[in-house]
Amino acid sequence: MNNVAQRTEYYDDAQLQTQLKTHYDAKYKIGWFLMDAAPRPCFTPTLLNELSDYLANIKAEMFQTNNEKYDYLVVGSNVEGVFNLGGDLDLFVSLIEKGNRDALLAYALHCIDILYDNIRHLGTDLTTVSLIQGDALGGGFESALSSNLIIAERGAKMGLPEVLFNLFPGMGAYSLLSRKIGAVAAEKMILSGKLYTAEEMFEMGVVDILAEKGEGELALYQYIKAANKSPNTYKSMARVKDMCNPVTYDELASIAAIWADAALNLTSKDLRMMSRLVSRQSYKVGN
Repeated sequence: MNNVAQRTEYYDDAQLQTQLKTHYDAKYKIGWFLMDAAPRPCFTPTLLNELSDYLANIKAEMFQTNNEKYDYLVVGSNVEGVFNLGGDLDLFVSLIEKGNRDALLAYALHCIDILYDNIRHLGTDLTTVSLIQGDALGGGFESALSSNLIIAERGAKMGLPEVLFNLFPGMGAYSLLSRKIGAVAAEKMILSGKLYTAEEMFEMGVVDILAEKGEGELALYQYIKAANKSPNTYKSMARVKDMCNPVTYDELASIAAIWADAALNLTSKDLRMMSRLVSRQSYKVGN
């Protein structure tokens, strides 16, 4: 499933900064991994690489402990006010200008590898959780959707702004949203480019648990305590959900290929808009 040979083409070896903060809660068997990408809180190649390495280590530890070390795997952010702002638009502009479809597709497939692992909770009994305490846009929102449980704090904004630069979210958005809220609602959300609040997403059924601002972690531990009271029910329901709404790797990869082709059709006007969004992302986090 992994595309290591393809991925290496677009890596920037100069980026040696660690962009993922991790820790382990032994009492509740939680693996926490907090995104902290630079120079912008988006999915840089470095962050993608570190995410892949981290998930591979979790799989190895679960195998070594007979699937007992982790019950939950929680992705969040180490950047105040931001979960993740999505794809590396600066990189996209560069690759599109060069007409480098192979590198665009490699980036997309790397994202899909991680997304698919998260959807399948790494092929183990653990539960993957997205803890959204800030803006989750574009690919950031797609990544959040891939978790088995989505917790969002009030006021956080989510959405898919790709239509603003004449593209579409090609790394899981339609596959995941259509299964959660229906095909019509998913298409409407993608084509609108609108940003929604966590409250609106909860009402639509996209967000599973709506937490008060600053209380996302508390909401997670409350969920865990409830699940621990009825573990057979919760684990059984997880298996039922996996069976009833499966997302295949082939589906995700085929859509990623459509995305790579569509990216090469962007005009200079579209690329200028993409570059402006890069500037806005940088301004948002004070870079």
